[in-house]
Amino acid sequence: MMVGSDPLGDMLTRIRNGQRAQKASVRSPASKLRERVLEVLKREGYIRNYETIDVRPGIKELSIELKYHNGEPVIREIKRVSKPGRRIYAGVKDLPKVYNGLGIAIISTPRGVVSDAEARELKVGGEILCTVF
Repeated sequence: MMVGSDPLGDMLTRIRNGQRAQKASVRSPASKLRERVLEVLKREGYIRNYETIDVRPGIKELSIELKYHNGEPVIREIKRVSKPGRRIYAGVKDLPKVYNGLGIAIISTPRGVVSDAEARELKVGGEILCTVF
């Protein structure tokens, strides 16, 4: 199985596909960045939970519990914004509003991976990893 050059994009795709297939959970290879993005998704209520599973020594996977509301996926769309070939950065004033604040943008800032609202509070900009609605 080939993850390729965009591990985060791969995880987002797994979440998207898992929800289309109404799966209870999906798995993705673990990485610090992925865990931080999942932490924001969990805090913002887009996923139920996630946990790190040791597959074998040195190999970890993330098990992501997907969340549904009345049988509909909570995440209507999840889009990768910044890609390995084209990084997208925004200063604190230019942080995107996703659907007028109904969705969130997940941003990698010097203070960690946070939602756009948290980045505004911290008054930091950063790399826009993805948007979730």
